[in-house]
Amino acid sequence: MPQTERLMNGPARGGAGHELWDAGCTIPRHRHGRPYAAVILSGGYEESGSYGRYRVRAGQVLLHRSFDAHLDRFERSGARLLNLPLDEEPGFGLGSVGDPDSIAQLADTDFIAGREALKLQLRPARVSVDDWPDLLARELLAAPGLRLDDWAECHGLAPATLSRGFVRVFAVSAAAFRAEARAQIALALIATGAALSDIAVSAGFSDQSHMTRAITALTGRPPGYWARRVKFIQDAADASCL
Repeated sequence: MPQTERLMNGPARGGAGHELWDAGCTIPRHRHGRPYAAVILSGGYEESGSYGRYRVRAGQVLLHRSFDAHLDRFERSGARLLNLPLDEEPGFGLGSVGDPDSIAQLADTDFIAGREALKLQLRPARVSVDDWPDLLARELLAAPGLRLDDWAECHGLAPATLSRGFVRVFAVSAAAFRAEARAQIALALIATGAALSDIAVSAGFSDQSHMTRAITALTGRPPGYWARRVKFIQDAADASCL
């Protein structure tokens, strides 16, 4: 039976965490409530998540926003990785670092120092598109209003083939993936303080109620909660400057 050993507490506990996974392990699709980075120290694996599908190796970094979901498949080899909580939302999904072991050594004694070292070394990595599920995911992220039936016809796929193939890779339907992409766009816009009705239009929702359902499904909270939270943080920051 494949085994996994969690060597330290992971990011859900607030600090750095080492993980060691054997070949053949699969982590089912799951969601994290806070942003974090997974620094690959050795080995490699495949991750299919909210930013698309990545095949990663040592020296690369998987970046996750709050409420991103993903699944992991350790097929040809196991992997040793370091999870680091982030203090801000990442702007891309895959990066690389020059010396991952130095980041891990710092994080073992001071995860904040490890996180700062990660920021200094981190660079966006080139992302390959190997087949049509990868391409569809990328295009849905770039244009969440994309019609799936039109896309399937344009690429010579039957709707049922598209549905089954996408679920096989991402463990979620293309329509659900698109809804989550829209919700993430809306969450980022809420952080700017814009009006919710304007955000719904900008994020590609049919109306504000549609956006409310999508954000609540993703986060467990309605858009109004996140808007009030943003205002509270902004007001606290303004008060601290007085």
